[in-house]
Amino acid sequence: MCNNYRLHVPANQIAMPFSEAGRALELPEGLPNLEPKDYRIGDRAPIIVQGENGSQMVMMPWAWRAPPGKPVFNFRSEGRTFGGSTRCLIPADGFYEFTAPTVAGKKTKWLFTMIGQPWFWIAGIVKDGAFAMLTTEPGPDVAHYHDRQIVLLPPGAGVHWLDLSAHEDLILAPSPLGSLDVERVYPEIA
Repeated sequence: MCNNYRLHVPANQIAMPFSEAGRALELPEGLPNLEPKDYRIGDRAPIIVQGENGSQMVMMPWAWRAPPGKPVFNFRSEGRTFGGSTRCLIPADGFYEFTAPTVAGKKTKWLFTMIGQPWFWIAGIVKDGAFAMLTTEPGPDVAHYHDRQIVLLPPGAGVHWLDLSAHEDLILAPSPLGSLDVERVYPEIA
């Protein structure tokens, strides 16, 4: 499942969907310097949560610890309701999936991006001061590479996850056919 994603988007672009919806995005920790980065489990990353006075961008570690000590970085959405949870939006412009090892013994790495969007949201939840990504059945663009996929939302749809202004079943759905572009990034194609 997704254990690596990238964000190569400046903070002011992440704030745009909120201003377009007539909402403010608070920065309680100040404007973060979001240098282009690939995030891995355990990294502190920017997320959007609903605060007392509206949406806020905060830095938080990716993955909380389950009782046996293993990191929870992905969380199944099926059969659950998240009305009582602290929901979050994880900004990204790509995520990676890995398939069977190559001859050299390393897995093939695939980059997924959203067609027609320079970036997107990953729906998530917060627990114990960390966040995890929500997963669902894979859409047709992901099914060939993995048996699950993270929940993806275009920039303008993120506010619906934070305030549940759309039904959860509509939000927590697989990506439709033709919504994702896939590129092999390792091993490089000669």
